[in-house]
Amino acid sequence: MVEQIGQERHRQERLIPLLVVAGPTAVGKTKISLALSQRLDGEIVSADSVQVYRYLDIGSAKPSLQERKGIPHHLIDLVDPDAEFTVYDYQQRAQKAIREIDQRGRLPILTGGTGLYIKAVLDSYRFDDRKTNPLIRKRLTEKLALKGKEYLYRLLQEIDPSTAKKVHPNDLRRIKRALEFFYLTGEPISRQRERTRKQKKTPYRLTVAGLTMERSCLYERINRRADLMMQKGLLVEVRQLLAKGYQSNLKSLQSLGYYHLIRYLEGEWDLETAISTLKRDTRRYAKRQLTWFRADERVRWYKLEPQAEKSIIDHICSRIEGY
Repeated sequence: MVEQIGQERHRQERLIPLLVVAGPTAVGKTKISLALSQRLDGEIVSADSVQVYRYLDIGSAKPSLQERKGIPHHLIDLVDPDAEFTVYDYQQRAQKAIREIDQRGRLPILTGGTGLYIKAVLDSYRFDDRKTNPLIRKRLTEKLALKGKEYLYRLLQEIDPSTAKKVHPNDLRRIKRALEFFYLTGEPISRQRERTRKQKKTPYRLTVAGLTMERSCLYERINRRADLMMQKGLLVEVRQLLAKGYQSNLKSLQSLGYYHLIRYLEGEWDLETAISTLKRDTRRYAKRQLTWFRADERVRWYKLEPQAEKSIIDHICSRIEGY
């Protein structure tokens, strides 16, 4: 009996080994992650907020079946473009996938550029199970129509001034989410985040690698990738999504590439403007990603330079205990 208790305690206390490969868009995370998976007998868990949607393939830079080289990938093509998919949904599925990969005796590799997804997994953000309520959402929508977004923002300032300081008055999605959370739980969302920050307890034995490169080189890669996406048929992909009946105002279609080409198809921009604006907005997004990841002290940074890939992969592998 004592031995059984000891074995159970050991299972509970054991930290799951987890390799994280993070960095800005277009830096080369996919290539490095695939190489690491082959070397370390790993499986990849995607941390990309657009790749979770079916049919959004080219614009999300979703790796093809051929590119995956037989390596299992998780959390890609989970839901249709019109489905509601939250950070909570991602957290639950990602943590489950990581546990199952570990149970198979393989190394889970969490990789992507959506910083909030990665943080939700690593720091076990707490989310209320009752994350949506149609009645509350309907009332907030009615208040928005009657009194405007300024009223909702003032309401947030009264209820949760800490969150209001961090949210732009025009960011209706985050304002409504914070208000809905308060009406669902009776407490400000900032209080939950503070609890999460203080806990900082992770079930993982972490190795976190951040990939970066010279800013000019990264921006050049971003521009080239946008041109390549157009060559691969991104415009056709967007047309097909709209032809399937998906509305242009869906959250999934507000993402980079899809938003810009929809503006072209709706006659708001010409094609040249759509592509140049896509490149500019992607560069800005990459800058925000770097700012987010650099705030995490757990990240060990690797600068991608010509002929440096092998040494980077070797060094990351050397940091993984037991591999």
